[in-house]
Amino acid sequence: MQTMDGATVQQLIPNRFPIFYVDEVTALVPDQTVTVQKYLTHAEDHLNGYQPGVGRLANSLMIEMMAQAASVLILHSPVFANKTAYLAAINDATFTQPVTAGHALTITVTMGKVRANMGTVSCAASVAGAPVGQATLHFVVQASDGA
Repeated sequence: MQTMDGATVQQLIPNRFPIFYVDEVTALVPDQTVTVQKYLTHAEDHLNGYQPGVGRLANSLMIEMMAQAASVLILHSPVFANKTAYLAAINDATFTQPVTAGHALTITVTMGKVRANMGTVSCAASVAGAPVGQATLHFVVQASDGA
C-alpha cells in the first residue's frame, strides 16, 4: 500500500490551486483502490461562498473531490501513465450529511470496469467514519496536452 503527499499528487493530476482538492493519499493499491483526505478549513473561499457564514461544502465540489481522487487511482496505473483523465458522467450520486469547515473528508475510490480508454469508479465519502456521499463516476482517458 502506498501513500502520497499533495506535491506528489500534483505530479499525477493537472489540477492546481485554487482547484486542487487532495491534501494527501493515505492508501493506494494500484488499479484497485485509493483513499484520500481533504482537510476543510474556513480559509477556503469555496466553503464560505456556498452558504455564507456556514462554511458548508457544496455537493458539486464533493463530486469534484471524488473525481480528483479517482484521477489519482486512474493515472497511477501504468496503462494510463502520463495521460489525463476526464470526468464523463455521474451516476447515482447521493449526499446524506452536510460537510463543513473543520471536517476531514475521506474519499475512497474503487476501480470498476475498464475498457480501452474509459471506465467507471465507485466513490464513497465520509467524515469520521460516517458516510456523507457516494457516486459512480465514468471517466475517459486521453493523451495529455503536449504529449
